[in-house]
Amino acid sequence: MIAAVTAYGLWGLLPIYFKLLHHVNAVEIVSQRILWSLLLILALLLARRSLADLGPILRDRRLLSALAASAVMIGANWLTYVWAVNAGHVLAASLGYFLNPLVTVGLGVLLLHERLRRGQLAAVGIAAVGVAIMAATALTTLWISVALALSFAFYALIRKLTPVAPMAGLGVETLLLMPAAMAYLFWLSAHGGIGFGQDAPTTILLIAAGAVTTVPLLLFATAAHRLPMATLGLLQYLAPSMQFLCGILLFGERLTAGQMTSFALIWLSLILFAADSLTAARRNRLATA
Repeated sequence: MIAAVTAYGLWGLLPIYFKLLHHVNAVEIVSQRILWSLLLILALLLARRSLADLGPILRDRRLLSALAASAVMIGANWLTYVWAVNAGHVLAASLGYFLNPLVTVGLGVLLLHERLRRGQLAAVGIAAVGVAIMAATALTTLWISVALALSFAFYALIRKLTPVAPMAGLGVETLLLMPAAMAYLFWLSAHGGIGFGQDAPTTILLIAAGAVTTVPLLLFATAAHRLPMATLGLLQYLAPSMQFLCGILLFGERLTAGQMTSFALIWLSLILFAADSLTAARRNRLATA
């Protein structure tokens, strides 16, 4: 639980970090995240004398295929999010992570055969109405929200079902993404458009993107293995709430009437979902006492 709350809290502050890199191409930012994340993970594995843990994973086709799929999901998520923040769509990005808990719950029901109680069904229905309103009033940015929600929900599902240690799994994911990232950075450097090395602040921020990426993902991977999908879905509203406040209070984005209605319905659905989950948890404790 502590790992999950910390991970979502750090993700909630990401818009502030990436706004500092608004002058750098979004694909380069993601490529730099992959590069420095991999180097950091390899260093951590080496320090823990567990670098050899990567070998069995790389030799197991089933695990490698699963992590290749999760790598694609997290890579798409990173690219969409960074682009959205630097293009001034922090609110659309936050909506994606408001939707993500409900998508996560839906995947749990459809693929893991988890059952929803009446309160949870009501929450999902209200959220669906909110999404429909958003689709009707903010269609141009709805794709951002849907892409973020789906990519991270599938990433969470794959990682939950893949029996690998969090750090080793993330190491393999970044290793699989590395060839594409390096190819792009070399191409960008050859064409004189790379941001890395332009000035000290930019270079430091790009290098630090490895830690900014790795720490919350490791915390999340740890939590995903030990918490039910429904609990993860409940906790995920922390990050988008913080991102939403960043968009409104720090970056001056404005809510349209449709967005306001949509956000209100989704918040209502999250409140209902949270209340239902807390009530069920109390009943379970009393039943086992």
